[in-house]
Amino acid sequence: MDITGEYTISAPRDVVWHALNDPEVLKRTIPGCKELEQRSPTDLAAKVTLKIGPISATFNGNVTLENLDPPASYDIVGQGQGGAAGFAKGRARVELTEVDADTTKLVYTAKAEVGGKLATLGGRLIQATSKKLADQFFGDFAKELNGDADDATAAPEEKKSRWTKWLRRG
Repeated sequence: MDITGEYTISAPRDVVWHALNDPEVLKRTIPGCKELEQRSPTDLAAKVTLKIGPISATFNGNVTLENLDPPASYDIVGQGQGGAAGFAKGRARVELTEVDADTTKLVYTAKAEVGGKLATLGGRLIQATSKKLADQFFGDFAKELNGDADDATAAPEEKKSRWTKWLRRG
């Protein structure tokens, strides 16, 4: 199943790129993420708790960043084991395009696969849940960088100061 989405983020492309590679940002924006540990610049270990239909499970897994083309694109590849619930695997292609100096368009295409008890739930439920989780992650990620409603009225200097914080982390 292919899942696609697009978000406009009010931050320069370099800032968005650094945030996409920041384990703390990812931990705050990945739905159900309980733990996220960076093992190398391209490998992370994760613990995520999700409810898919009537099944709740905690997945222990790995996330790998592949085909890196900073600050334009990369692939996020993840897999997790949920014990008796089964397993989940996914891949997302993330592309960043500069709209203007302070705006970035994020486009993603993702695929997900499940097995075990989860696979018995049916394709429609799995597809709907996968789309919901992908939209939740990328939506929360966009909100993280766009700031809250108060930030929308912030002066350009205040926003640039926030963006500088992201760039210093990288």
